[in-house]
Amino acid sequence: MDGNGRWAKRRFLPRVAGHKAGAEAVRRTVTAAADMGLGALTLYAFSSENWRRPAEEVSDLMGILRHYLRKEVAELHKNGIRLRTIGDIGALEGDLIDLIREGVELTKDNSRLDFVLALNYGAQDEMVRAVRDIAREVAAGRLDPSAIEPGAIEARLDTSDLPPLDLIIRTSGERRLSNFLLWQAAYAELLFVDTLWPDFDADTLAAAIADFGARDRRFGGR
Repeated sequence: MDGNGRWAKRRFLPRVAGHKAGAEAVRRTVTAAADMGLGALTLYAFSSENWRRPAEEVSDLMGILRHYLRKEVAELHKNGIRLRTIGDIGALEGDLIDLIREGVELTKDNSRLDFVLALNYGAQDEMVRAVRDIAREVAAGRLDPSAIEPGAIEARLDTSDLPPLDLIIRTSGERRLSNFLLWQAAYAELLFVDTLWPDFDADTLAAAIADFGARDRRFGGR
């Protein structure tokens, strides 16, 4: 989700206004994804690198996340949507962690859509954590190094119990993955759109899905 700041700048508004508009786009997109019958939707809400932003902006982002969770979790539950997270949420403030865990627990039995928030997430950090876990298993004699294969890494990623990644949509004209789901993206389709995130809506998502459906997907040597 990219372009909140540029959206606000074009309207001579503070950056926080862009982030608030971005939260509205989250609501629209999650609803649209559920209505379209998607199995899972992952939104890169806060990266492990976002801590480098100005402290005021980080505080604003956390405030918006806090407000979103307090306001929207009940609606997610009502609509049969399951809230999930990936990333190291332990670095967040205690009340935010509580809100996240409460939302995850409340919605855990829902099955209409897995809505995954990537919070304090970075794909390189995710892979480092997986490798460290494997190293501990080897050091303890519980895992033979010769038995290490891609599946052993996949089983230790934050997304281990989510469906395979099909499509990555990057908004606002950016043309890079920015440390998002790097392992999972091995055979995913990539779509880069000029739409700023606050302007993203059901029609934008539908167009992205149509583009994906029209592609001739090939894997490996096929």
